[in-house]
Amino acid sequence: MTVKLDHHHRLTAQKLFGHPLNHNIHWVDAVSLLARFGDVYESHRGNWALHVDGVTHSFGSTRPRDLTEDQVIRVRHFLMAAGFTPEVLAA
Repeated sequence: MTVKLDHHHRLTAQKLFGHPLNHNIHWVDAVSLLARFGDVYESHRGNWALHVDGVTHSFGSTRPRDLTEDQVIRVRHFLMAAGFTPEVLAA
């Protein structure tokens, strides 16, 4: 999967891969980044999911303003599976 990221999305991705784990990544920024890969939608229970190539990836509730540690890790794993790593983002 090839997706070109603009500056805003690249900054969000860099926060997602940051060490130590970043605790102030806003959901709206993560959803905007994930929308570059497929259709992002909210379920009736308030959970956000991404539908890409017939596969649905769930990222949990957005009730808090910022992503939880678990959600950061889920988004990070999705990005790595899509071919985005800290090394690729730094280039």
